[in-house]
Amino acid sequence: MVSADGYRLAVVKLDFDGDEGQVLINRDELRGVISALRRAYRVRVGFEKSGESLDGMSLVLDTEAIRYKWRGADGNFPEYEKLIPADFNTFVSFDANEAIRAVSSLKVLSDSKAYPIDLTIGNGKLTMSSPDDKGLAEIPADTQGEGKIRLDGSYLADALRACGGMVELKLVDSKSPMLFTSPDYELVVMPMFAGESQTPKGEAQTAEPVKVEASQPTEPEAETAEESEPIEGEQSEVEEAEKANAVAEAEAIANTKAEKPKHKAKRKAKEPVAVA
Repeated sequence: MVSADGYRLAVVKLDFDGDEGQVLINRDELRGVISALRRAYRVRVGFEKSGESLDGMSLVLDTEAIRYKWRGADGNFPEYEKLIPADFNTFVSFDANEAIRAVSSLKVLSDSKAYPIDLTIGNGKLTMSSPDDKGLAEIPADTQGEGKIRLDGSYLADALRACGGMVELKLVDSKSPMLFTSPDYELVVMPMFAGESQTPKGEAQTAEPVKVEASQPTEPEAETAEESEPIEGEQSEVEEAEKANAVAEAEAIANTKAEKPKHKAKRKAKEPVAVA
């Protein structure tokens, strides 16, 4: 079973007895039967030709109590194998439960649902920290190589819960997809772009992970000094012009306020603002 949302790609392999086949199903359609499958002792997975088209396939799930059937969607799933990295520079193996507790301790320090976490690997430990240095947690781990990467804290928590037990994390570099693995399970997660130095507090909260499908630039384009700063000889003239403009704007605003009745100003302040 393979699923992706643009930022993560999960692959689960399960042993089963039956005929071979392939079908594309919307994951929202499967959510409704999760509780029923948990109560079932055994589930039989099968594929049937759909009568609606010559090449259509349907997914069939049989339990002791009920039979479920879904018509497969048209189209093909992307070639996900190409999105799973194969060559790595850094490896770390650790206990998922200890890591989940560490993530929870860092989450309470965040003011929003989006909370980036920096992972530092090396010297027989995995270090988790918030980019603004508010919190830090270390857990023992088996490490090979050294590396550092930043990812969304909620994605990290989801990955650890899905893996369970001992989990292995493999890295290429700080800008390439990372791979979480456990028996019969693989999860590719895109990192957040971050430099070696700490980012400002405001930027740390608004950073976004890159999507799996799109290639992103490795470095943002920076403005040149000539574009962002005036020449030394012209600096005093620019400052004087800015001061004159500021005084003129202040006088215009003051004259406008003096002409308007006070009750209109109050009613204006109470009007709602529509945001598109």
